Amino acid sequence: MTQKVVVIYSGGMDSYTVLHKAIRAGHEVYALSFNYGQRHVKELICAEQVCRELGINHKIVDISAINQLIGGSSLTSDIEVPEGHYAADNMKSTVVPNRNMILLSLAVGYADSLGARAVYYGAHSGDHFIYPDCRPEFVQKMNDVCQIANYDPVDIVSPYLAQTKIEILRDGLAMGLDYSKTWTCYNGREKACGKCGSCQERLEAFTLNQATDPLPYE
Repeated sequence: MTQKVVVIYSGGMDSYTVLHKAIRAGHEVYALSFNYGQRHVKELICAEQVCRELGINHKIVDISAINQLIGGSSLTSDIEVPEGHYAADNMKSTVVPNRNMILLSLAVGYADSLGARAVYYGAHSGDHFIYPDCRPEFVQKMNDVCQIANYDPVDIVSPYLAQTKIEILRDGLAMGLDYSKTWTCYNGREKACGKCGSCQERLEAFTLNQATDPLPYE
């Protein structure tokens, strides 16, 4: 039986893989993207193009007004994006306070209005060190709340929560996905920088899967 689900789709490689995983599971997918004032807004362009090609319902919602309340992240403020691996403490500047809790809350409201019973998002184990709202305990607590927040329960589904980006890419490559249709770099330039944590993790995943990243780099 076809089930309606909402997929939080940033346009990055993780959510791109999650999107296709939900589609291949036979779900009726409603993709939901957010403009929260991120400098790498290019990812939203990728998301829009992919959803158009796939012919699936897609909304891009502007919530950039939250930056009046939430600041201090190099992704949304005039702060230089740090270089290096996610294991470094300086990568904490890329944290947008409470971002996933906000996005999930909005997505669950959307899901409930559609009669969808699940919201998918792309948290993975490589995010656990830096991002508190990608950790298993956060996902479990959010799932618990979303069982009682509305008249009908909505499940929070993170299919790669216990896996690395390397494993996510491996799964996507096995599905034959084209990662030239994704964007990862935190810098909002024409080409990927190859130096920020997001780029480094992506490049490492391709290398360890013995594959070539199709994105152009500076």
